Amino acid sequence: MKPTLIRAAVLSLPFWAISSALAQTTNAASSPLTAPGLPDASLSLIRVIGALALVIGLFLGGVWMVRNWQRAGGQGGRTAKLAILETRSLGNRQAIYVVGYERERFLIASSPGGVNLLSHLATAAEGEPAAGTAGTPAPSFAQALTQVLKHK
Repeated sequence: MKPTLIRAAVLSLPFWAISSALAQTTNAASSPLTAPGLPDASLSLIRVIGALALVIGLFLGGVWMVRNWQRAGGQGGRTAKLAILETRSLGNRQAIYVVGYERERFLIASSPGGVNLLSHLATAAEGEPAAGTAGTPAPSFAQALTQVLKHK
């Protein structure tokens, strides 16, 4: 044999192997008797639903933690010592605040130039609510809305 004929046979061998393998796979796919059976999809569906439930549960737990991080952080039921007891707006970016710290009360003004102490108010009496506690219950939404609409 000639070397060129041997060289051509060796070079064509990979192409012949690939083409015969492709022919066998297409023949096997077209023959219903040799086709492998499909796996049961119900187990896969249960796994997907379980994974989705786990991801949704982790997401909702994260949202709850973000919204309630102070309560979950363990403040131990302490009441706040510092509270804004009352606020009145005086116009564009100016307001007066009554601020309470424990039993002390201060009148503070806020403006674009800064915050100023206007006056030290009288100490809260024993019967009056301290800072951080509610003296009167907050009005309902309907009551607050009617009160705001009366002023307009």
